[in-house]
Amino acid sequence: MERTTAGWGNGLLGVIIFSGSLPATRAAVADFSPLFLTSARAVIAALLGAALLLAIRQARPARTDIIPLVIVSLGVVIGFPLLTALALQHITAAHSIVFIGLLPLATALFGVVRGGERPKPAFWLFLSFSYSHAVPQRSHT
Repeated sequence: MERTTAGWGNGLLGVIIFSGSLPATRAAVADFSPLFLTSARAVIAALLGAALLLAIRQARPARTDIIPLVIVSLGVVIGFPLLTALALQHITAAHSIVFIGLLPLATALFGVVRGGERPKPAFWLFLSFSYSHAVPQRSHT
């Protein structure tokens, strides 16, 4: 039970931290270029990550894991922050949050399609419900 509680706590902490990411990026693009912001975020993350990996003496990834890690890193470290910063030069943080809210829906949908799964009707019901409540909000912002 304690491990489950820690998981929920860590998840909540991640949501709270991420909730400030878009407003902070929106404020930052007023004074800095998106390329600089993306580079600064990547360097800070790399330094913190390296320090943590050294502190906990984590083993190096296997050679077979390097290419998938590089591909994921390109999207997570460069693609998402850069494209977000570019978008936030033209739209508000509140407006962008609606689009970010659609990412879990798209992830679930593509996961089902790519995995060839046949989820229960409840999956499609909740996916449709979530989408129908997120998309109309976009038109009011």
